Amino acid sequence: MITAVVYSESGGTYKTTMTANIAVALKRMGQNTLVLDLDPQEGNLTSLFDVGERRGDPDADNLVKHILDMPDGDFHDLIETTAEGVDIIPSHDMLSDFTSNLEQKISYETGMQNMSREEYPRYELLYELLWNKQELHDEYDAVLIDPNARAEDLLYNAIFALRTLVAPVKPAGKGNLSLEGLEELVGNMESQLDIEIGLSCVVPSGVGQTNAHRQYQQQFEDTEAFATPVTIGNRESLMDAMWEARGSAFKVIEERWKTFEKDGKMVSEPGQRRVRDREIETLQKLYELAWFIATDTFDADVNPVLELEIQDHKKKIINLREADTTEVTTA
Repeated sequence: MITAVVYSESGGTYKTTMTANIAVALKRMGQNTLVLDLDPQEGNLTSLFDVGERRGDPDADNLVKHILDMPDGDFHDLIETTAEGVDIIPSHDMLSDFTSNLEQKISYETGMQNMSREEYPRYELLYELLWNKQELHDEYDAVLIDPNARAEDLLYNAIFALRTLVAPVKPAGKGNLSLEGLEELVGNMESQLDIEIGLSCVVPSGVGQTNAHRQYQQQFEDTEAFATPVTIGNRESLMDAMWEARGSAFKVIEERWKTFEKDGKMVSEPGQRRVRDREIETLQKLYELAWFIATDTFDADVNPVLELEIQDHKKKIINLREADTTEVTTA
């Protein structure tokens, strides 16, 4: 089974959009895919996929209530299906108070059971919910998590549950993770959680054409410490358009979403985007990334063929095994 937490300590690494693109790519590869949005901030995966109407309702059932074993309904009622076929458990405002609610639970249960706080399995609750109570491995081929960025209980629960990281990184600039920093990050988490954590791959994202960017990119590609299967170029326009299309980069290109000025106002509409070769190449790299995670990290059997049904264009077929692109005239 494919399980991965897409995580970066630094901002601006396209963590959320990368999670969405990997999830949609896996779905297109034939994998029944579920994503958990554990980021309580605005501009998260829930917003991107246009789900979670009750995320601000304090009375609504949500994932936190289930993790803390005080649900208000059936677990499967939390799951919504996006327009692109990926299932998602949306974010909820209660995620912001996860640690304080967890502390109350720990205080009550340790008092009732005559247990020390150090003995309480505070990082194992999501694992217990997903695999032992709900047995999601019987329903899904892939489970991804878009976590909160802060190193606290919710993040540690996500990593303990899925055990594998995909790490998007900036190519250069202040605050970026270094090669040594990535190894230290994984080592610290393993020590904190007392488990082995796999680093599936590192994905340099937003890579430009400057010498500094190229040099930093080369450092990652040359290291033997972890895999760097693809590098994502600076495709800010494409990634930004995902928020207007309410979906993946694949949807942006296929429906040709673009933001532009119309009658003195900025609008976003489908059918307007010019299809550029470099953006098709980016879609191929995103598909290659999902392919690497599925096949190299988890030895899964997935479909290597990406078919793009682009509005008012010929169908494009990309076969990762043959490394070629074919245009097919559709009826």
